[in-house]
This record gives sequence, C-alpha cells and structure tokens, in this order.
Amino acid sequence: MKKSSIIGIIIIAIAIGAIISTYADSSTYGSFADAKTATEELHVVGKLDKQKDLIYNPVKDANYFSFFMDDKEGNKCKVVFNGSKPQDFEKSEEIVLTGKMVGAEFYASKILMKCPSKYNNTEVTIKQANSTASINP
Repeated sequence: MKKSSIIGIIIIAIAIGAIISTYADSSTYGSFADAKTATEELHVVGKLDKQKDLIYNPVKDANYFSFFMDDKEGNKCKVVFNGSKPQDFEKSEEIVLTGKMVGAEFYASKILMKCPSKYNNTEVTIKQANSTASINP
C-alpha cells in the first residue's frame, strides 16, 4: 500500500471514532418520571413553581440552591443545585436542567434558563395624571 492510502485510512478511522464518541456523550431529554429510571444524566425541561419557596441562603451555604419545578408532563419535583442561585432566576420563562434523580429529588449539575425577551413589546404605554399616551417604537 502507498503511504497516502494508509494516511487516508487513518484519517477516516479517526473521524469515525470522533463521531461515535460525540454520539455516545449526548444526553437525552425527558421528564422527572424518565429520570427516575435513567442511569445517566438527563435533560428535563419545565417551568418554575412560583407557589413554592426558593431556598438559597448564601450566608449559611452559598453552594446550596433548591426549588420546585413542573416538567412538560406536569410532574412536580424538588430540584437541588450545588451552586449559587442564577441571577433573575424568578423571571425565567422556561428552565432546562441537566442531572439525575437521587431518591425523590432531582440533583441538577447544570441550569439553563430561557428569560423573557425585552424586544417582544412593540408598544409602550405611558400614563400621566389625566391622560394616556401611546408610543410606537
């Protein structure tokens, strides 16, 4: 065999190995019910339950943050994150957690938030004492 053929085969083998390793590391999306049976980390998408309290006391433990979340299927679960509370967490529209269940609690290793866009409103209303004016940007 020529040297160029051997080098080409090696490059192809490395590319195939990289593709397989990338596919093996990708995690899947699911619900809290799926996380109970999963053996590896899972992505869970849902919304913050604003009726329940957020527990974060940086004086006592700056690396403990817990809250309740409803997933897309309506399952409610307590979430524990070993890190600080993200800024504007209460304003998030949707939360994507990466983690796994430990007992009845979901332990998140990552939190991603979808926050409301400040560019959605096309009309701003300004109220004065006796009148209302509208401004269209």
